[in-house]
Amino acid sequence: MDKQSQRMERLIQIGRELSSAADLYSVSLSILDAAMALTGSEAASMLKFDEESNSLHFLGCLPEIRTIKMITVPMDASIAGLAFHQKKTIPVNDAANSQLHFKDIDQVTGYKTRSVLACPILFRGEALGVIEAVNKIGPADYNGDDATILETLAAHAALFLKNAQLQSLLEKTRNEAIRLDKMKNDFVAITSHELRTPLGLILGHSTFLRELVDSEYHAQLDTIINNAMRLKEIIESMSVVDNAQSGMAMVRSQRVSVRQLVLDTVKNLSAEAEKKNIYLIAHVNESEMQMEADAGKIGTAITNIIENAITYTNEGGYVLIATEQVPGYFKVTVSDDGVGIPAKDCAHVFERFYQVESHLTRKHGGMGLGLSVAKMNVEIHGGRILLESVEGKGSIFTVLLPVDPSQAAAAGDVFSG
Repeated sequence: MDKQSQRMERLIQIGRELSSAADLYSVSLSILDAAMALTGSEAASMLKFDEESNSLHFLGCLPEIRTIKMITVPMDASIAGLAFHQKKTIPVNDAANSQLHFKDIDQVTGYKTRSVLACPILFRGEALGVIEAVNKIGPADYNGDDATILETLAAHAALFLKNAQLQSLLEKTRNEAIRLDKMKNDFVAITSHELRTPLGLILGHSTFLRELVDSEYHAQLDTIINNAMRLKEIIESMSVVDNAQSGMAMVRSQRVSVRQLVLDTVKNLSAEAEKKNIYLIAHVNESEMQMEADAGKIGTAITNIIENAITYTNEGGYVLIATEQVPGYFKVTVSDDGVGIPAKDCAHVFERFYQVESHLTRKHGGMGLGLSVAKMNVEIHGGRILLESVEGKGSIFTVLLPVDPSQAAAAGDVFSG
């Protein structure tokens, strides 16, 4: 086998090795070993660009020198920096007399550099780092064949450097998301806790004063009491979601009639629907549909879904609530012919504080807690909420509650429409 064939075989082999390599350091050593062997060099190194310091840092070198990773290579006074900026391979065959050679490297490592072939590591035109072959063995200089070999190895290195870069960015993004989510959870927990005491005092004293003052002041006190109660509901909603996410939710189970819960909810919300001239219709199964559940939590879930439907249904529209039993589950469906939900928002409407409308275009009140509370209350019973919606035509929310919560399977396996 001639020398050219041997080089090609080695390049193919290095490609195979890199396809199964696990970490960037081992990849760099494999590439550098090939660079030394194929260019006939005494040494080789790989440098990575650091955006924060605008300099190059050694990822590794062969022969290995521990102190080399402590060296920062400047962009404007080094052969590697020139190759990086110009995005082309730079040969320097007389490093001792070249102003481009960063001589601090020799001083720190005790290594004498005679010649350098520096090749940029490029990924789709973006420079990520540099590979250098150092000290050509024998009297020959670095040539075009050497440059081609190093450029081929640099192409392999580019894939791994870019992948490592993306992995690092993903990890930072994930950690930041975790940190922000913890801050949000802590804020919700602290806020809801700290607001309870002053809110309780407001409600207590307002109710007490209403019994003492003349009737002409009742309307003002009723406004205070009603808004304080609204704030109390918001705090309770935040606490429900926070407790469910932290595993602290308490379920007080008793024998509950799902049918009766639906009928009671429709009755309680009928006045709200009448104000908007919305037809609130209930088609309930005649059977009792009884299950072991926390009546308050299931009732809140159904209430929140129906209230949401009323809120986003225009005057003269309808909200239809239906119940039936399917194998293993009680099914409650809330349908409306309201504004519907854009497809991009359907996957997010159950998230805490999520608003379909932006803060600049909002027409409806609320903090985006109702549906998230409904979802949590249903899921802690082993159930699931499903959503179908077409923007401009309406929405269908389906609640699936297991007949036997202790044997609840994934609701989506039973009903997917």
